[in-house]
Amino acid sequence: MLPLEKNTTLRDLEVKDAMRRQFTSLPGDLPIESGIRVLIKYKVGALMITDKDGLPIGVVSKTDVMGAYYAAMSLDTPLDQIMVSPPLFCSPVDSLESTLETMRSRRIYRLYVTKGSSSERAIGVVAYPDIVGLLYRYCRGCDQSLVNRRTKKMDGGDALRFRVKDAMTPSVTSFFEHDSLSEIIEGLSVNHFGAVLIRDGNSTPVGVISKTDLILAYRRGISLEAGAGTILSSSSVRACEEMEFIEDAIRKMIFSEVHRFFVYRNEQQNIIGVLSLRDAARLRSGSCLACLSSRIKVGSESIA
Repeated sequence: MLPLEKNTTLRDLEVKDAMRRQFTSLPGDLPIESGIRVLIKYKVGALMITDKDGLPIGVVSKTDVMGAYYAAMSLDTPLDQIMVSPPLFCSPVDSLESTLETMRSRRIYRLYVTKGSSSERAIGVVAYPDIVGLLYRYCRGCDQSLVNRRTKKMDGGDALRFRVKDAMTPSVTSFFEHDSLSEIIEGLSVNHFGAVLIRDGNSTPVGVISKTDLILAYRRGISLEAGAGTILSSSSVRACEEMEFIEDAIRKMIFSEVHRFFVYRNEQQNIIGVLSLRDAARLRSGSCLACLSSRIKVGSESIA
């Protein structure tokens, strides 16, 4: 990854600039099965768990549900038995830079937002997609953005631009179709991944298994000893080329509502890495080095 100065676009942004005010929550006495249903219905990665008074007491993520599956827990188990507690919070006026650093150091995907103490009701949530989406909006409003440069037929400037290879995780953990679901869960947990690549007997990529696929398998009562091939989410692998501009890759992820692309070199069968929204957020300065020279003015007038 290219070296970056600390003086980046995020320096003037606060949590309130990126947070979403709508988030999902459930009482802790509801069963895991209800949690899975809500996670799938609203396409979210975690649930705020509340007490009888509606106050936050914990968080249940897809990772936690996947762990319950691995432990062979009943779907009737209350959510508060698998939640992570206490939940971690931030304030609307916390800097986005410090919030991102907290998420990175704690290896968490989101922080819930309260106006004051953690005993108050949450007013929102901020996650990696929110941060990347905000940066993308600033990039779209910048004269250096690919969209504006192409529209104005401006030449040059490619040396400033980040490419997928600058942000991606340069390794791929993959499994085979015959590997068991329990082995897949172990691989996801150990590596803190959201999905893994699945290969056939010839080592050709044939699909992806995500945490979503696994919690659906849990709900359907599929055995942990079943082969990975039984729940493949797709016969195709969403991928991008390592030299693609990261601005283009982020746009595709945002509008496709996916959180990661596998990265290939020369041909799509040659997968060499993974680009996730988390990786993109770590750049901290949008999609090119223009941010470092303060070309992007932080303010509502700069958002396209």
